[in-house]
Amino acid sequence: MKSLALVTTARKPRLEAGPHGARGFTLIELMIVVVLLAVLISLAAPSMRDLVRDQRIKTATFDVYSSLVYARSEAIKRNGSVSVIPNAGGWANGWSVQTGGTVLRRQDALPEININKASDDSTFTDTIAFQGNGRLAAAASEMVLKFSASTAITARCIRVNLSGLPNIKVDTNRNPVDGCQ
Repeated sequence: MKSLALVTTARKPRLEAGPHGARGFTLIELMIVVVLLAVLISLAAPSMRDLVRDQRIKTATFDVYSSLVYARSEAIKRNGSVSVIPNAGGWANGWSVQTGGTVLRRQDALPEININKASDDSTFTDTIAFQGNGRLAAAASEMVLKFSASTAITARCIRVNLSGLPNIKVDTNRNPVDGCQ
């Protein structure tokens, strides 16, 4: 008796070429995709610039706000005076939180951001000092700082009231003084 052996051969699937023997994209299809991408990017770029600018303003505002909250907290904790002092040339060049001669926290410069005094009060100096009870030291009225960029749509303001509590306000009025009032 003869034995029959089954022999199986595994076939690899074969990719069949198109009618002309080519696979992939044609040059015309690729050019259409590139043109569509260019149009979409050109539409999105201006919005992206505004978004980045507004985010920089928001970040700068929060950096100053967190330094003010930190300084107030340290003044209460130490029961002494703690000051937030801008670097030479103004707030946009950075600032430091200090007690006596000791620097507790330092912030570097903020590029492309304008930080201006937005208060009409002549007693508002650039230095913001907190007493041991958390209130502003030697302030006759609240202090307001305005953050903006030259071409940004919105600005933000930080208002520090007499009790020493800072708060942030979004300002769509681009007037440097009246917008934060």
